[in-house]
Amino acid sequence: MRLPLLLASATFALTAADPSVTFLRDVAPILNKTSCTSGPCHGAAKGKNGFKLSLRGYDPQFDYEALLYDLSGRRFNRAEPARSLMLAKPTQSVAHGGGLRFDKKSAYYTTIYNWIAQGVPFGDPAKDTVTALEVEPREVAMAAPGATSQVKVTARFADGQTRDVTREATIESNSPTVAKVDAASLVSGERVGEATLLVRYQGKYSTIPVQILNPKPGFAWKPLPQNNYIDQHIDAKLQKLKIQPSPATDDATFLRRVTVDLTGQLPSPDDVRAFLADPAPSKVKRDRKIDKLVGSPAFVDHWTVKWSDLLQSSRKFLGEKGTYGFREWIRESIGSNKPYDKMVRELLTSRGSTYDDPAGNYFRATRDAKPTMEKTTQVFLGVRMVCAQCHDHPFEKWTQNQYYQMSAFFSAVGLRPGYEVGEEILYDQRADYEMKHPKDSRVVAPEFLIASLTPTKIPAGPQRRDALAEWLVSKQNPFFAKAVANRLWSYFFGKGIIDPVDDIRASNPPVNPALLEALTKDLTDHNFDLQSLMRTIVKSRAYQASFVTNEWNALDADNFSHALPRRLNAEPLMDAVEAAAGARPNFPEVPEDTNASQVPDPHVGAEGFLDLFGRPTRESSCECERRADFSLPQALNLINGKTISEAVADPKGRVAKNVLAGKTDAAMVEDLYLATLSRLPTKGEAETGTKYLSGGPRTLRAQDLLWALLNSKGFLYIY
Repeated sequence: MRLPLLLASATFALTAADPSVTFLRDVAPILNKTSCTSGPCHGAAKGKNGFKLSLRGYDPQFDYEALLYDLSGRRFNRAEPARSLMLAKPTQSVAHGGGLRFDKKSAYYTTIYNWIAQGVPFGDPAKDTVTALEVEPREVAMAAPGATSQVKVTARFADGQTRDVTREATIESNSPTVAKVDAASLVSGERVGEATLLVRYQGKYSTIPVQILNPKPGFAWKPLPQNNYIDQHIDAKLQKLKIQPSPATDDATFLRRVTVDLTGQLPSPDDVRAFLADPAPSKVKRDRKIDKLVGSPAFVDHWTVKWSDLLQSSRKFLGEKGTYGFREWIRESIGSNKPYDKMVRELLTSRGSTYDDPAGNYFRATRDAKPTMEKTTQVFLGVRMVCAQCHDHPFEKWTQNQYYQMSAFFSAVGLRPGYEVGEEILYDQRADYEMKHPKDSRVVAPEFLIASLTPTKIPAGPQRRDALAEWLVSKQNPFFAKAVANRLWSYFFGKGIIDPVDDIRASNPPVNPALLEALTKDLTDHNFDLQSLMRTIVKSRAYQASFVTNEWNALDADNFSHALPRRLNAEPLMDAVEAAAGARPNFPEVPEDTNASQVPDPHVGAEGFLDLFGRPTRESSCECERRADFSLPQALNLINGKTISEAVADPKGRVAKNVLAGKTDAAMVEDLYLATLSRLPTKGEAETGTKYLSGGPRTLRAQDLLWALLNSKGFLYIY
């Protein structure tokens, strides 16, 4: 026979002892490990040099057929495997744009050679598919930087067999400056902190938390008061990490922080004086203040802005009347403390005129099934499905099939013009509404992202989104309550327990899982009462902690051991400027007494102060659309911009009123500090300010002092 002779002349000879090799179990992992299926190589959207594979090997059937049939099968030479292009190119026996991927003496070469010699079998998905990954160790804890730990990855296949796939698995650190991984899967601690290792192999994922402790001697845990379960969960982790939390901040700093966070407004000078003069114990008067702020008119305005951002309330999509109607629906929902599950259910199941039922405006920004599904999962589940539209999600378990199954819930949603100008009618289409898969145009039936834990029948007809709403807002849904609890937390701490807040996935784990689970349980136990959860969060010692650090928590930026300074967002910043200066903003198209937190949409005051300081355009529902950075144009605007200069020099403003009232220099300095920084001036600040006012034209110097305070970090940031 010719075959044995040819094999004998090759680099390796196939014998009866050679194990069975299949594409699914053996070859596909090699293609992934050697980056053949990566984005810069053949996994690119249009492939590379005329040859395309699925991104990161998410579709092994496609890859197998591409290898087998492209170039009329000339990538294989079954008679002389060593001459196959699939071996010649990665070993650079012939020119290869991707360079050397492995050499002829490697195990990878041997595996592919034997696979070709055995007739390039695909394998049996019922046996060769990876069903689970097992990683060792499950958690890495290092006593100090410089320590190392070896990671081992074992794959479990559908037929029950296991294999050590450490070499073929991809192991990456989300923070290489804390913990890095080398080619041999050895983890090295680089500095004190935390990191997460993402382990990937053939569409399966696992994570390994890494902690590198502070080796400095002398740490002794000093218990601080714990106001509720939040402090208990945070302290439990901090003690383990040898991080001493900062104590609660002073009353003035707390009052400014909680008032801005809950209402978007500064406390008035009278509010500050009254709070500081209150003889009640600090915790008592703080709790009392929180209860007063939650549900107040300013609270409703502030949170209406946040939900209007997420739900894309903008006249660009809704028209002017639609925008006002949707905003009022959101405002009424917040003002009445409508349960969150009820609010979301109303949005997803609305029908009829968008003027009669403003909740229907939810569908007008996205309009089509796929973007509506992406928005729904991102806002309400914290899951980004957009990557799964063209291929299986590269870092999560979501598949392309699931993308279209979820989109099918919205495929029957129809919009047509109503009887009034700008009105649209939201209805269920009765024909030609089925979702089709782009690969083979087959009709895709709707399926929940994860199996429902409660009996929820999905109708075959167009009313299918009602079933989706019931599944989505269920207390048993592992994403719904968790996503909003995490999102609310981020509004008060500047970052989520999972961050970004709308990117919940296994490869982006929470920094404190027990805390997030406790918040989620609290929310469901209180029937999705968002105001109740907010009260619990801001009454915790963790929220009220000082931003001043100690030697043990100075480097911590992830575990909520101290407050992190946060720049005021656009609307609260503008309202703070106007309130501190005693002026009123001047917005076109709205009543004169409208402040920044009350404007209906980004059309009002466009391209002005609010946009410069990061107001979102509401083009998307991503939290990332709102910017809280600080830039040179912002600094220049604060120094000599129209908003600040006109507010400071307002003839009816704070300085003018103080001068006309005949206040002393000392009284004026105190009032300006209270109005801007929400605290009394220190003795030194009071003396310096008084001396400055008495040294020249009083009105101009008072305006200068106000301008300086408005440009200070103490004013621009929440501490």
